[in-house]
Amino acid sequence: MLERLFKLKENQTNIKQEMVAGLTTFLTMAYIIFINPKMLADAGMDHGAVFVATCLAAAIGCLIMGVVANYPIALAPGMGLNAFFTYTVVGEMGYSWETALGAVFLSGICFLILSLVKIREWVVNSIPMSLRLGIAAGIGLFLALIGLKSAGIVVASPATLVTMGDITAFPAVMAMLGFFLIIAMVHRGMKSAVIVSILAVTLLGVVFGDVQYQGVVSLPPSVMPTFMKMDLSNVLEISMLSVVFAFLFVDLFDTSGTLVAVAQRGGFLDDKGRLPRLNRALTADSTATITGAMLGTSTTTSYIESTAGVSAGGRTGLTAVVVGILFLLALFISPLAGMVPAYATAGTLFYVAILMMSGLMHVAWEDLTEAAPVVVVCILMPLTFSIATGIALGFISYAVIKLMSGRYKDLSVGVVILAVLFIGKFMYG
Repeated sequence: MLERLFKLKENQTNIKQEMVAGLTTFLTMAYIIFINPKMLADAGMDHGAVFVATCLAAAIGCLIMGVVANYPIALAPGMGLNAFFTYTVVGEMGYSWETALGAVFLSGICFLILSLVKIREWVVNSIPMSLRLGIAAGIGLFLALIGLKSAGIVVASPATLVTMGDITAFPAVMAMLGFFLIIAMVHRGMKSAVIVSILAVTLLGVVFGDVQYQGVVSLPPSVMPTFMKMDLSNVLEISMLSVVFAFLFVDLFDTSGTLVAVAQRGGFLDDKGRLPRLNRALTADSTATITGAMLGTSTTTSYIESTAGVSAGGRTGLTAVVVGILFLLALFISPLAGMVPAYATAGTLFYVAILMMSGLMHVAWEDLTEAAPVVVVCILMPLTFSIATGIALGFISYAVIKLMSGRYKDLSVGVVILAVLFIGKFMYG
């Protein structure tokens, strides 16, 4: 049955190789089990319910990707999108988390429609590469700021807006230790570096009496506090439509970039550089987002950590299925997830920021009309504490700079339309 479903021999792989690849991918991305519930809890959501929703959304997404698209690509609630959900939509804009879930649900529906009618490529290709790189890097800096803030390393200051906190305090020391552990282990080739760091720092918290031991294994908490709690009554407001667009926009590029990166690493592209069964993969991604919103979590997307599994020999959807099964098994470690303090995940956020900023090496820095909007996005996204604002100002600056520089031919119709819409949003709210 596995041979018929995943075509193992055709892809020059076997069950053992796919299982090892699945375990490798899971270990590199399992940090989301601990980070996502903690981040969405800041939006007022039930920690236990979000933990269950995270595991189930990831499992469902992986299973659909594996069985329908037959690619070794794993999915889970995305980093950056969960920060946008909590700190921008709920925190800055003042919407309820139920309304934010409604926006995620609607963005998933839009993503599914774009995938089915095959206009996703036009949308993606109309956005300049420099802005895509800048948005990814800006989200990375935003996550780094969240990590530094949660560890008390960066604190508010009435004189300078932000300043250094007490870096000798226990949370700050543990956060730095966690970060150093990740870098050292990744350098040594450890696939499980991130999750080992989180567990090690949590254990130290228990040893020093800062964290109360609650056990490791138990039956999963109830998902009912967040299940089907989406509020769709406000999603058609002008301000909320921009939120839906931001969820959709970031997910589009997250997914596209991940699919291309994993495909290149695994040699899945055809002679023309295209990914076979692309629409199936996109449909799996959008379906996972819709399901995740119904369960009670932010946007579910493809994970770049899937390249770790591909490097370990993953060639088919069986790898993704193995990851999905492991996420289901993770449902039974909710006490451990509840014990993880914020400073144990701060180092992870900083590490993820490094990964997301690495794309800046591909920016055409010698061309100021391309480089300047990238810097605008990167700086203003964390300093305004808003992913949506950073994206908007990036598009506006790109369009204005190109026009004033006489480089209007570089502008696509999509960029001009989006820039005008963003200007209207700032002018009229």
